Amino acid sequence: MNLIYFILCSFGITQILVYGSIFNSIRPTTGKLGELFHCPLCAGFWVGLTLWALNSYTTLFSFDSNPITGFLLGCLSAGTAYIMSVIIDDDGLKIYRSIE
Repeated sequence: MNLIYFILCSFGITQILVYGSIFNSIRPTTGKLGELFHCPLCAGFWVGLTLWALNSYTTLFSFDSNPITGFLLGCLSAGTAYIMSVIIDDDGLKIYRSIE
C-alpha cells in the first residue's frame, strides 16, 4: 500500500503544480523553471524526490533514506505522473473514437 499511496500523492501534487489554476499567477512561463512547471514528467521527478525526502514526517508511506531509493522513487513518480496525465484529463478518461 505504501507504493500506491506514494504514486497517488505524487500524481496529485504534480497535477496541481503543472495544471492547477491556483498557481497560474506564480508559475514561471519561461526558462528552465518554465519548462519544469509545464511538464508532468519533469515536475513528477522532483515531486517524487521531495516526497521521498519528506517521508519521515508522515505515516502515509515509509521508505528508507538511501539516495538510490530517492532517485528510483523520483523516476517512478515521473513515469506514473506522465502516463496518468496522458490517460486522464479534466473530463475524465481520454477516449478518442474515430468517426468513419
